[in-house]
Amino acid sequence: MDKMMDSPWVLRIIALFLAFLLFFSVRTELSPLNKATSNEQTDVIRDVPVDVYYDNENLIVTGLPETVDVTIEGPMALVLKAKGAKDFSIFADLSNLLLGEHDVKLQYENISEKLKVTLDPATVHVNIEEKVTQEFRVDPEMNKRLIEEGFILKEMTASPPTVYVTGAKSAIESISYVKATVTGEQGLKQSFTQEAAVKVLDRDLNKLDVTIEPEIVKVQVDIAEYSREIPVVLKETGQAAEDITINSLTFTPKMIKVYGRKSIIDSLTSIPITVDLSKITESKTYEFDVKLPDGVTKISDKKIKVKADITKVEQEEQQKTPASTEETPPPTEEPDVTDESTTTDKNTSTEESEDIDS
Repeated sequence: MDKMMDSPWVLRIIALFLAFLLFFSVRTELSPLNKATSNEQTDVIRDVPVDVYYDNENLIVTGLPETVDVTIEGPMALVLKAKGAKDFSIFADLSNLLLGEHDVKLQYENISEKLKVTLDPATVHVNIEEKVTQEFRVDPEMNKRLIEEGFILKEMTASPPTVYVTGAKSAIESISYVKATVTGEQGLKQSFTQEAAVKVLDRDLNKLDVTIEPEIVKVQVDIAEYSREIPVVLKETGQAAEDITINSLTFTPKMIKVYGRKSIIDSLTSIPITVDLSKITESKTYEFDVKLPDGVTKISDKKIKVKADITKVEQEEQQKTPASTEETPPPTEEPDVTDESTTTDKNTSTEESEDIDS
């Protein structure tokens, strides 16, 4: 026996036998695994819509995701078929749940039982609330920096002025702003109309998940030059003629609207109108031009009407002359004066004759 073991050929035969035995043993072990591995596949189907079953006419559900990711694992043929056809559905059945918060497990259907299905997320936290519809006024808004300098935003109106907002009761109660934002290019100086989307926000300016009807409104934007009414004051120059007395000067209008840059217009306190008194020659209405102050682009009235009331000195003298005539003594009194002078003369003659006689 020892001689056989010492023979190299015997050792070679034994080694070859053991090699064959090991080969077939390993092949037997790996064959099922390879077969299973070649037939199994895992794939992920992303953004699969989630259906929800509940009373959508009277209730609102929040917290439910719109889509989920679905992982399927199983035979390659079934995985490829499910991924290609996408004829399965993911849903949440809330029809038997009461108002309030719930943890709901998502379900699936029309997927082969031979496939292992994993949903992400598999469970969702939802809140079931009463559906409420309420009418709100739309407040248009626009960045005023877009308006050209010297112009102002007079008014913005939305058409229709109100919208109907539908959502969960808690969302409706948290509404603070219903806005329609108007956009435009820099340097706006003309009125215009623009369509704008309606946004519903809470007091922290967070957009709320609600339904708006209508979602788009027309906004009329009225832009005008900046203006302000400023009082008119008369500035008298020159002197009236010597034979003229100016009793009063009244003018209209008392206020003038001026247009231009806000900083310039706000600095004005009055509009001076220069009246040359030397040109006032009779009682009538005169017109004087309004000079534009620096920085003012236009004014509401280009002329001021000044009504003059005067008195001429010649007229006063003519009025006094008849009065002095009336004060002179009447002619009938003159005989008395004549009689006195005659009497005096007679007395003088008598005295003279007496002197002669003596």
